[in-house]
Amino acid sequence: MKRDLITLLDYSSVEVLSLIDSADKLKKQKDKLRTDLKGKSVALVFQKPSNRTRVSFEVGIHQLGGHCLYLGPDEINLGKRESTHDVAKTLSRYVQCIVARVFDNKDIVELARHADVPVINALCDLYHPCQALADIQTIREQFGKFKGLTLAYVGDGNNVFHSLMVACVKVGINVRFAGPQGYDPNPVIVKRAQEVAKANQCVIEPGRDSKEAVKGAHVIYSDVWVSMGQEKETAKRIKDFEGYQINGDLVKLAHKDYIFMHCLPAHRDLEVTADVIDGKHSVIFDQAENRLHVQKSVLLYLLKGRS
Repeated sequence: MKRDLITLLDYSSVEVLSLIDSADKLKKQKDKLRTDLKGKSVALVFQKPSNRTRVSFEVGIHQLGGHCLYLGPDEINLGKRESTHDVAKTLSRYVQCIVARVFDNKDIVELARHADVPVINALCDLYHPCQALADIQTIREQFGKFKGLTLAYVGDGNNVFHSLMVACVKVGINVRFAGPQGYDPNPVIVKRAQEVAKANQCVIEPGRDSKEAVKGAHVIYSDVWVSMGQEKETAKRIKDFEGYQINGDLVKLAHKDYIFMHCLPAHRDLEVTADVIDGKHSVIFDQAENRLHVQKSVLLYLLKGRS
């Protein structure tokens, strides 16, 4: 039976840890070209433009010996030019895996439902699982563990936070959230994550106060206040997020060996000041690199059942 990666809620804690262990091994051998995907093709179906996601998948597929096809909005206007059902069925006859970056979660769910090959969520409005896997790989690289750590996320309770929250509690990291009213994470996803946290003896603490969230935290995480497709809301969002900027004064409250994380792209001096994102505690480019390794790990798991 084929597996997909739509959300990490569908994966056990053991599976998540296994994917990170595999990514670590792949990173140590990053200059070694493999033949695991020799003769296999992977389609990248993207409704949104991309830097890290597209490049990391294309390079990763090449490093595993596979062939990659990029299908942007002009090639496949998913659900409009052609039904998602027909796209899924047609691509399944040509390729061995579909990586999709879409606007709406229902599109990737439908794609996975009808595809006969594994489907990987490369971002939708609810989840960003590959980013979250790279994030927790980076956290373990920095601290050598998961248990006992606290991550503070300050900003919009968006798709990045949803997947990050789930990934953290899957491995036992405590999560704090601070954001303005009207930008809370999806309550259904939070409830499911709370159940995972309880089983793994960690906690999720939602709130409004950024100072309380950051106090003593090992990891401070930020994302843009205005995501792709929200440009018309720019002025309102900047006003609403006043007081939620990650800056030099705020990070003084964190653990002395804290790390700063951001999924990129970033707006310097908006959600985070330049001195923080470019400072010695920042690990943003380690995160970016680790997208390559965790995605290779996911591809091997879904296509080969091993790493």
